[in-house]
Amino acid sequence: MEKSSSKPLLILASESPRRRYLLEQAGLSFSVIPSSFDESSVPMQSPETYVKILAGAKAGKISEAYPESWVIGADTVVVIGDTILGKPDSRAEARAMLKRLSGQVHRVFTGYAIYCKSKNVKFSETVKTDVLFKHLTDQEIEWYVHTKEPFDKAGAYAIQGLGTFLVKSVNGSYTNVVGLPVCEVIEFLIKNGVLNFEHS
Repeated sequence: MEKSSSKPLLILASESPRRRYLLEQAGLSFSVIPSSFDESSVPMQSPETYVKILAGAKAGKISEAYPESWVIGADTVVVIGDTILGKPDSRAEARAMLKRLSGQVHRVFTGYAIYCKSKNVKFSETVKTDVLFKHLTDQEIEWYVHTKEPFDKAGAYAIQGLGTFLVKSVNGSYTNVVGLPVCEVIEFLIKNGVLNFEHS
């Protein structure tokens, strides 16, 4: 896949290695310029709205500095019942999250935003995926917690890493669970002429 002939610059406004990996796997060329937006300034609300607002704020902050570029922002949360599971701060918290998710269906919401200030484009949307965990034994949870993978991950697991063994089924976008709904992002970029299918 190629950028259009006007060669607009793509920027990922996230330091997440998982989002960077997803875009690289899709063959995109882009710069990584993490947003310094203060997430704590946004009050908690419904997960769908919350992640969309955060994604837009992150993209908007970088878009102001790079008005000619197309900027991608994103934010992901894991929800079970009415509880939003963030990133665990300790082994005990990671253990508790995994026990809560064991044998249950939870939802992963990723808000993504694509901004281009010079073209007055401000788009944001939320994608939801349902994920079913297997029933986890205490030994499995203890082993996984000690791999250190659960930390810095919403819901205390990484579906694309060692945590793949936790997941029994996925209903919806797999890449959304990793951290970015790649299909939807690329569809938008193609529709707006940022990407095309020319080959050299």
